Amino acid sequence: MALEPIVNSITGISFLTSSFQFSSQPILATAKNPEDGAMVLAGVLLSLVIVYIASKLGGELSKLVDLPPVLGELVGGVLVGVSAFHLLVFPESGAEASDSALMTILQFIGNLSPDSVTSIFETQSEVVSVLAELGVIILLFEIGLESDLRELQKVGYQAAIVAVVGVAAPFGAGTAGLMLWFNVPVIPAIFAGAALTATSIGITSKVLSELGHLKSKEGQIIVGAAVIDDVLGIIVLAVVASLAKTGEVNVLNVIYLIISATVFLLGAILLGKFFNKTFVTIADKLQTRGKLVIPAFTFAFLMAFLANVIQLEAILGAFAAGLVLDETDKRKELDKQVIPIADILVPIFFVTVGAKADLAVLNPAVPENREGLIIAVFLIVVAIIGKIITGWTVFGQPQINRLAIGVGMIPRGEVGLVFAGIGSASGVLSKPLEAAIIIMVILTTFLAPPFLRFAFQGEPMDSTELVDSEERVEV
Repeated sequence: MALEPIVNSITGISFLTSSFQFSSQPILATAKNPEDGAMVLAGVLLSLVIVYIASKLGGELSKLVDLPPVLGELVGGVLVGVSAFHLLVFPESGAEASDSALMTILQFIGNLSPDSVTSIFETQSEVVSVLAELGVIILLFEIGLESDLRELQKVGYQAAIVAVVGVAAPFGAGTAGLMLWFNVPVIPAIFAGAALTATSIGITSKVLSELGHLKSKEGQIIVGAAVIDDVLGIIVLAVVASLAKTGEVNVLNVIYLIISATVFLLGAILLGKFFNKTFVTIADKLQTRGKLVIPAFTFAFLMAFLANVIQLEAILGAFAAGLVLDETDKRKELDKQVIPIADILVPIFFVTVGAKADLAVLNPAVPENREGLIIAVFLIVVAIIGKIITGWTVFGQPQINRLAIGVGMIPRGEVGLVFAGIGSASGVLSKPLEAAIIIMVILTTFLAPPFLRFAFQGEPMDSTELVDSEERVEV
């Protein structure tokens, strides 16, 4: 998430889901001494071993019970994260080095001092966070390559309606309900209502791809709506964060975000009209290894960087790059070359999202959780219904699977965690309300994959995706 330019100007904090953080020093050099730097590398390598084991075991077990593998990756992340084995924990979630089982192992191996362990923990966590961010950027680039710009343009107005309703309905119902039924003050209620607006495009698009419905009309509407929803989410976040700090809305910042988002997305579409031939020409002239995939990733990272610079999400830039390159004659060849790279980095993102989900907030034995659980029930109902109804805002499509469209907008994922984190750091949210938001984010994220499978039950896989999936098996 390229939320950091907004967040830093408003709250002075940063999160895992913020985009690249630039530094004048190499990231491993942030450890206090060279020996610590070697242990940081050891910690990162062990973290990746844990991530891949959790990812594959979770994915395979999920596949065995006929559920989308991404759900297994999320569950695997929960097991290795703060909720269970504490192998993969992050300081931005409130964890300390002493909470990490991985750091305990490194401390034993390297006979490290407490200060060194803390330094190594922070640096190692930052490296894993950057790798997770790269994973979701590559995921959205891959999803862009698998999407069809022409089909997206055909359903663009439908996707826009779905996105707007999917933001307005849960925001209005959540804010009003919290104020009327739970006597929550105005600004905290608005913040919680804003957290209900999010949609995790990474999780939704991955599930659609696994189910073979990414290129279906429903899939294209969901992806298009999720992209627009992400842009609207950034704008909503800027508004509520301004309210949290000053009680006023920075109108100029909101106008800037709206204009920059519109110009960027439309500009990316227009870019595809003349860039495609240039890209193919460059790829044909190169003679060394990676002559296709390296220029493609260069373009994707450049687009992600530009999106980040203008305060949008880096993943939107990567998605736009994928859409542009999807129009080239090299699309199928490029798609095959991107798959193994995505297989390496994308699981880091999903396992990390699961690892950050602290299920301790579900424990009713903790007094402050009880009020949070009651509020959470309300938020979950609003979160689900507020998105499901969006399927019935699609018109002129009598055979469309409206339930699938609504369910596809449900998962909040990492986007919802950002809202909760900013609200907590700003001091706006009470502990029960913060716990309720986190519970809502966790459950909507984990319910969406099986719900989507149920919604598409009995529907045939899109024929073009069937061909693509067969080609992937050959790869």
